[in-house]
Amino acid sequence: MSWDALQTKKFINTIADIMTENKDLLISLDSKVGDGDLGLTMSDGFQAASEAIKDKDELDVGKLFYYAGKAMAAKVPSTMGTLMANGMMTAGKQLKGRMELDNDGICSIMECWQEGVTKMGKAKEGEKTFLDGIAPAVRAMKEMSNQDTKVMAAEGAKAAKQGAENTVGMLAVHGRAAIRGEESRKLLDPGAVVASLIVEALDKSL
Repeated sequence: MSWDALQTKKFINTIADIMTENKDLLISLDSKVGDGDLGLTMSDGFQAASEAIKDKDELDVGKLFYYAGKAMAAKVPSTMGTLMANGMMTAGKQLKGRMELDNDGICSIMECWQEGVTKMGKAKEGEKTFLDGIAPAVRAMKEMSNQDTKVMAAEGAKAAKQGAENTVGMLAVHGRAAIRGEESRKLLDPGAVVASLIVEALDKSL
């Protein structure tokens, strides 16, 4: 299948729905390592992103991602909100001018999200962050890019979920979780869970 403007809107809306459904889970996870506002930030931020583009008469996939990211940045200017917005805006810049995406283009959405968060957050895989959910998904999707789109997305979602679960045992390097030192190894990273929910939304939106 090809990915167009309508699918882009559907994807962002599905993220908003999934973040709202998992708001309490994210609040619970974040309250152990942060200030507990992650659930609100993600549900409010992605809702703003979805609202910003749902009625736009725009066929350029890249521009839609950019507009969505800009709206999220304005709505939730917290650290995680800004990182997620930057991921979408990075995809927007990379995909500008594209009216349709093939499987490689769909992989690029997730890859740009990873790149945007990496550059702004100054983190890397293995440091118990969002990247530990998104990076395995990117690898799995690229490996399956010659398969049916739905199969590729499902493999990405599975890899992201496993990546998030694998953060239990990792030592936190960034943010308030790092203050806990060795104790942080016992906790599931909420950022990586956010990544797994985004890739789950990709799968469900298809």
